[in-house]
Amino acid sequence: MPAPAPRRRAVSLVLLLSCGLLLPACRPAAKKEVVVYTALDQEFSEDHFHAFRELTGVAAVPKFDTEANKTVGLTEAILAEKDRPRCDVFWNNEILNTLRLQKADLLAAYHPQHEDEYPAAFRSADGFWFGFAARARILLVNTNLLAEGERPGSVFDLADEKWKDKGGYAKPLFGTTATHAAVLFEELGDEKAKDFFTKLQTNAKMFPGNKQVAQAVSSGEIAFGLTDTDDAVVEIQSGRPVAIVYPDQGEGQLGTLFIPNTLAIIKGGPNPEAAKKLVDYLLSAEVETALARGPSAQIPLNTTLDIPLQVESPKTIKPMEVDWEAAVDQWDSAAEFLREKILTN
Repeated sequence: MPAPAPRRRAVSLVLLLSCGLLLPACRPAAKKEVVVYTALDQEFSEDHFHAFRELTGVAAVPKFDTEANKTVGLTEAILAEKDRPRCDVFWNNEILNTLRLQKADLLAAYHPQHEDEYPAAFRSADGFWFGFAARARILLVNTNLLAEGERPGSVFDLADEKWKDKGGYAKPLFGTTATHAAVLFEELGDEKAKDFFTKLQTNAKMFPGNKQVAQAVSSGEIAFGLTDTDDAVVEIQSGRPVAIVYPDQGEGQLGTLFIPNTLAIIKGGPNPEAAKKLVDYLLSAEVETALARGPSAQIPLNTTLDIPLQVESPKTIKPMEVDWEAAVDQWDSAAEFLREKILTN
């Protein structure tokens, strides 16, 4: 005969109390995972997540985004989730949007095991972000269209009438091109930067992303373009008629801009201890070596590494000196100008 309703409720209450207070085994097992929002291409980053799980037993659960706006998309997701973060670690393929998150007070401070092996210029002194595995901003030239002595040597050649309709660049609101724009606004000042980008818009062709710029150069659609070393190396390894020019190497010139990948832990993320483990793992000589030797040809920043590289590094050519914090302070006004005056014309 079924127990009376009050008795059934009493039994249920006892079971709940027993499970919640006396028998911890009744609780669901805690997940051993870390959620990582990843702007670096899946083909280049995913193997490192598998290796991390094998080493630590912690599953790295990545969230990727689209090629053209992935950095901005992931950043906006983190901003939208600020009251209830879902992301533990942000692996950005540039630095501008990482610094935007720092300005919004969404990053947690941490000092990884190997942080002292990385240059102070590429990490936060307060432990909010860490730069590693850089790419250089270069000019990729089509060797069938431009002989060695006839090639452009500066980023500013893109806006020179001598090269009208021969050059190309990526939309400057996303990824490394946005970072480059912010750096130029900081370095040149507002007036000169606006003049450069206004001339650029009428002198060169704009593409959705750096990959499309590199492909346009290799196909001969344009003679040269501003892109990243990883996209350039893909075309070189495919046997296309292209070569890299490291811009602005002369006396009095700015030097070549190197933009790092960045790692940051999100404040209030669901798995803070696992997040620290993942940052320790990724910010290591072993991971940088693998990224350097892989198809993306990333440039190690770890000062203890001395390995053959597929491209030049800040040790081998003149790098551009950058105040990253000052550059990000320029971004809001720079983006407004680029959006309203350049992209709408």
